[in-house]
Amino acid sequence: MSDLIIVAFPDEATAFAAGKALVALQKEHLIEMEDVVVVTRDDTGKVSLHQSVNLTTGGAIGGGIWGTLIGLLFLNPIVGAAVGAGAGALAGKFTDIGIDDQFLRDIGQSLDKGGAAVGLLIRKLTADKVLERLEPFREKGRVLHTSLTHEAEARLKEFLEKVPPLHQPHDQLGGGRK
Repeated sequence: MSDLIIVAFPDEATAFAAGKALVALQKEHLIEMEDVVVVTRDDTGKVSLHQSVNLTTGGAIGGGIWGTLIGLLFLNPIVGAAVGAGAGALAGKFTDIGIDDQFLRDIGQSLDKGGAAVGLLIRKLTADKVLERLEPFREKGRVLHTSLTHEAEARLKEFLEKVPPLHQPHDQLGGGRK
């Protein structure tokens, strides 16, 4: 089962950097994600989704490979590759895997203008190593939504969110009665 995490950042640059860092961690096999999307809301209020995987391109590549193989069977690999690539691109265009786009757009509407968020769907991760590598983002985000356990969510919030210092009771500051 996968876990969904949505973290807001005050600006697009930080959100894109976080998304890039997560993809790098996946290449190092420290995290396994089904999807990672950066959601931005510009100064006019327009929400945009920046998908990590272009499904149309992926479908075209996969379709091209299968089309070539099928074409080889029928002695016309060029036609098979072209038909396979076209069918794969069409399938990729109409396939939506990962985090629901409408859900992400709704999240985007809740962001401040100029703000951004990273949405990720995680299959598994090595939590201590991932948090260690995401140190540059400590206290720079705000957790908007998770499907994590309460304990894991609290740990994530502790890492990402800047917690204001607790106010000291008046008598501990020297202003109380003696």
